[in-house]
Amino acid sequence: MRPQSPTRLPPGFNRLAWSNLSAQSAEQIGLAAAPLVAVLALGAGAGETGLLQTAATLPFLLMAIPTGLLADRYSRRNLMAAAESVRVLSLLAILALLYFDLLTWPLLAILGFLGATGTVAYGVAAPALVPTLVPPDALAAANARIELARTVAFTAGPALAGTLVGWAGAAPAFALAAALSIWATLLLAGLREPPRPPQPKRHPLQDLRVGARFMATHALLLPVFATQFVFNMAFFILLAVYVPYAVDALRLSASEIGMTLATYGIGMIVGALLTGRVLRVLRFGTVIALGPIAGAVAALIMLATMWLPSPLVAGLSFFLLGVGPIVWVISTTTLRQSVTPQDLLGRISAINILAYGARPIGAGIGAFVGSQLGLEACLFAAAAAFAIQAGIILMSPVVRLERQPEFVK
Repeated sequence: MRPQSPTRLPPGFNRLAWSNLSAQSAEQIGLAAAPLVAVLALGAGAGETGLLQTAATLPFLLMAIPTGLLADRYSRRNLMAAAESVRVLSLLAILALLYFDLLTWPLLAILGFLGATGTVAYGVAAPALVPTLVPPDALAAANARIELARTVAFTAGPALAGTLVGWAGAAPAFALAAALSIWATLLLAGLREPPRPPQPKRHPLQDLRVGARFMATHALLLPVFATQFVFNMAFFILLAVYVPYAVDALRLSASEIGMTLATYGIGMIVGALLTGRVLRVLRFGTVIALGPIAGAVAALIMLATMWLPSPLVAGLSFFLLGVGPIVWVISTTTLRQSVTPQDLLGRISAINILAYGARPIGAGIGAFVGSQLGLEACLFAAAAAFAIQAGIILMSPVVRLERQPEFVK
């Protein structure tokens, strides 16, 4: 296939992309700062920090579907701006409580839950908004920009938060997060969203049934969702036991474990930078298959550490686990945007986010198998799950796609 020249992205999308980078950075700084503050300043233990993480991720399960329904009925830009404004208020509230020495970890958890609404709104509404801002042949490039921003924030945000908390205390970290969130909101306020035709008045449950039926009966979207669900489960089976496995079996130091985990973020950045070029030279279905295949290969490489206990081998596994999901997210988001009618995109994006619900399932499987059968058994369980997700997509019609499907309005 002949390479095509990359498409220039319009100014309206660039405003959304910068807003997304600011919002994602605010999220990651806040997520990293919260447990540090809880432990260092509030005396929280493992149970409290676990509840903080639960509060920050619970909106993905509780609010994704309602947000998707709203995104298909009302202005997606306004929905994102309103949710980001809630994050601003939550961060400012944390700063005020810190100033008056009134912050407690339950209040931190509640405000973290509220702040995560901005993340959910971006995850649901942005993929539905992008196709209205860029031409169909620029969707892959636009999605790559969005994912690159998320990856940079994911990689740099925790390090920046840790540095600020360590050097200057909690307030500067939350102040920076608030400033970034305010800037994201202002960028959204200046974004012109193309008008959409009014939708017929229906009961929300009927709207939800329409979206679920579309996903469940679509020959391309259903295997993508199933693959993503199993991938998330497999990944968290591995994550649940990696640190104790690295300490006990691989004899890695804390810094070596940190370096192996850091290769995951490096892989995400490399994948986001290369996906656009890969999409121009390979068949569309082949590119989609690269992510699940990379996951399966990474699991086999991690198994190899049982005989080759090296941080380089473990790091290579996490590097592939970083590259694969980003290629997958960019290509499958482009697919979803192409084949889904515009008035359904919010609901379909929301249903797609529910695949993250497999993460606690995977972590639970990892904890159970690791405690009952040993850490090495978890590696085999993760490898089996990664093989299943690769098999699902490879046996589906998705991999036979020659090019990005025709855009459905």
